[in-house]
Parts: sequence; C-alpha cells; structure tokens
Amino acid sequence: MTGKFTQMKKKFMRFAGAAMILTLVTAAVEPVYATTISEIQQQREEDEKQLGNVNQQIADYKGAQADIGSEIEELDAEMVSLLTDINLIKEAIQEKEEQIAQTQADYDTAVAVKDEQYETMKIRIKFMYEQGDISYLQLFTESLDVSDMLNKAEYVEKVYEYDRKLLTEYQETVEQVAALQDKLEEEKSELQTSQYELEDEEAYLEEVLAQKKEEYENYTVMLAQAKQQAAAYTTKIKQETAQIKQLEEEERKRREEEERKRKEEEERRKAEQDQLLAQQGQDGTGQSAPATNTGNSSNSSQEKPSSSSSGSTKGQEIANFACQYVGNPYVAGGTSLTNGADCSGFVMSVYKNFGYSLPRSSYAQSGVGRSVSYAEAQPGDIIYYGGHVAIYIGNGRIVHASTERTGIKTESATYRSIITIRRII
Repeated sequence: MTGKFTQMKKKFMRFAGAAMILTLVTAAVEPVYATTISEIQQQREEDEKQLGNVNQQIADYKGAQADIGSEIEELDAEMVSLLTDINLIKEAIQEKEEQIAQTQADYDTAVAVKDEQYETMKIRIKFMYEQGDISYLQLFTESLDVSDMLNKAEYVEKVYEYDRKLLTEYQETVEQVAALQDKLEEEKSELQTSQYELEDEEAYLEEVLAQKKEEYENYTVMLAQAKQQAAAYTTKIKQETAQIKQLEEEERKRREEEERKRKEEEERRKAEQDQLLAQQGQDGTGQSAPATNTGNSSNSSQEKPSSSSSGSTKGQEIANFACQYVGNPYVAGGTSLTNGADCSGFVMSVYKNFGYSLPRSSYAQSGVGRSVSYAEAQPGDIIYYGGHVAIYIGNGRIVHASTERTGIKTESATYRSIITIRRII
C-alpha cells in the first residue's frame, strides 16, 4: 500500500470509531405535569438545556457527515483516477505483448538467416577444401599477368571477409533481438506487477467506499432521530411557555382582585370613619381634630418606617450600580452583568453584588421582601410586571434587561401594568 492509502485507512478507522461512539438519546420527551409556575419554569429550563444538547448533537452529526461526504468525493475521484491508470497499464501490457510477438518473429527470422549464411559458408569452405588450397604460386602461374594475379588474390580475400562479416552481423542481430526480447519481457513483468498493485488498491478503495457510504447513511438516520427529538422538545417548551403565561395571567388577576378588595375595604373603613367624624362634629364634641391628627401620625409612621432612611440610601446605591450596565446585552438565561443577562438574571446579579441572595425566576422574585405601593416606591425596589422584573431607580423610571434588541436600558416605570412592588432593603 502506498503512503496515501495507508493515511486514508487510518483516517477511516478514526471516523469509524467516532461514529460508533456517537449515540442519540432516544428517550421520549415527557409531558408537563408540574402545577406551579416555578416548577414549570424549572422544567422548561431543563428542556431548553436538553434542546441545546440535541441541537449541538445535530450540528456535530452534520459536521461529521459533511466530512464523510467529502471523503467519499475524494475516494470517488481517486477511484476514477485509479481505474484510468489500470486501463492505461492494460493497454501498455497489450502493446508490450504485441512488441514481444514481433520481436519473436524478428528473432526467428534472424536465426534462420544466420543459419542459412552459416550453411553457405560451410559449402564454400568445403568446395575450397575439395579443390585444394589455392597458393600464391598457383595464382602467379595461372594468372595472365600481375594485375590478374592481384585481382584473383584480392577476390578470394574479399569473399572470405564478406562471408565472415555477414555471419558476424547476423550473429549480432540475433543477440540484439534476443536482448530486446528479454527487455520487453522484463517491462511486461513490471507492468503486470503494477497492474496487480493497482487492482489491490482498487479492491481496498471499493471496501472503504462501501463502509463510508454506510456510515453516511447511518448519520442520516441519526440526524432524522435527533431532529425529531429537537422538534419534540421545541413543542414541549412552547407548551410550558403557554402554561406559564396562563398561570401568570391567573396570578395577575388574583392579585388585581385582592388589590380591588383591599381598596374597597379601605374605602369602606374611610367612609365609616368620615361618617363617625361627621357625627362627632354634629354632636359638638370637638374631637375631630385630634382624631385626624392621630390618623395622620399613624399614616406617616407607615409611609416612613424607622429603617426607611438607611434603606433609601442602600436602595439608591443599588439603583446607581445597576445603571452602570445600561447598554449591555440581553441574553436569555444569562446572569452576567457584562456579557448579558435576562430580566431576573440582571436583578439577581445586581442584588448579589450587595450580599442579597434572590431567587432565579421573575415570578419567584415577585414574592421576596414586602409589598409597597407605587406611591411609596424608592430606588432599589423591585417592580414585577407579570413574567418580567425591573429595578426602580427613582423619578418614575426603571432599569431592566428589556429585550434582545434593546438590551439593558432605562425607561418609564409605568410602561406596563405593575402587578407588585417589592422592597427587600
């Protein structure tokens, strides 16, 4: 195997191992059975966490599948190139076989010509032997003149040299053809070896491709399952959100009803007191003024408790501290004053800076401390609107983590209907 295919094999084994480890939690999404807002909010937070995990898993699956898809494309391209090389080698082998066949024919011809020349030389030598040696004396006596003698001697020598040269040339031709034949056979053997190696690599590639395609399809199935689970969590979260809104609306109406009854009771008591004072005035007792003063003194004591002065100072510090973070982002589920927080996370983190531990949800924060009226509101008080909380900063304004679009900002405290105002200082 080449280094490239060895590396590819290692990469495949790594991805195959990862695919075996990656599993999808297929447990059914349980319906909502919680009855209180805090319980439902806690369940929703857990479901949102699970949804985040599933979405991350979907992203991981998509990334892994995309990597495998790229590998499949590379392997397909490699297979095409490999098959092309195999076909070229087969063509080269066929060409070598044709060359070897032609060389064999040339070799046979050369050997036949050499043998024929050898036989001719044997006949010529035999004739010369049977006729006796031709001496230079014979050439001298039998020649007409010197020129004739030299011509005859030269002729004999040339015949001998010609025969010897031809035989040598033919022998060299035979040897050259034989050498060429050996060379072609060696080249053919090398090509066949290359063909076998490429065919082995082809078989390996086919195996890897089949495994990769199977792995790709497995990811397709896992993605479908994960998307189904994400859809189930999304539906459940929507149901929980709707249920929370319903319960908050019911709570708001309950509080409004309680407030209405309280005001009715106050108005009834005031009417009774006014009636009593009027009767006392008619009787001439002159006690109306002291009674009124006593009532004012009592109201003043309720509006300004002994701790109000220190509480107001601390509340202003909290309000000033909270305003430092105006402009920072709103992040759902966040509790960071700098990196982002939601409404309840913002209030909780501000108060935490001053040593106060508040609940995490806006609904739970609506029950901390004691209730005060809007007329009594001081900087640092918590204003609950129903699913949303803010910090009162004075002069009819609040600071709060509003929306993802606006972030942490200040605005009018009465921009929404106030359900309750809580003081914990």
